Amino acid sequence: MRITLKLCIGLAILIILSPIGIILPGHFLAGSAWGEWGLEEIEKLAGYIPPGLAKLSILWNAPIPDYAFKGWESKGLLYLSAAYIVSAIFGIAATAVLMLLIGKMLAKKGD
Repeated sequence: MRITLKLCIGLAILIILSPIGIILPGHFLAGSAWGEWGLEEIEKLAGYIPPGLAKLSILWNAPIPDYAFKGWESKGLLYLSAAYIVSAIFGIAATAVLMLLIGKMLAKKGD
């Protein structure tokens, strides 16, 4: 089996498993998925918001906040799972395109 096919199969498996990030914390009543905290949650967990984090948080807004489309947040686990899968596909596609462009630019410099 070619390495590209193995990579695609692995990515497809990870895409399908991506909703585990919302299913498991909900199942175990654990709150948010680890590391996906907003400023409010960090303040609640740590007791304060680090000044550097507060300063940097205004620089970036997620293109798909909470991995859900507008209006899908309250539609249930099936819709949220679909939004996670779509977000994973967009993220992988954007990363692949960026890496291909960087690779082409570096290949041209090497000529």
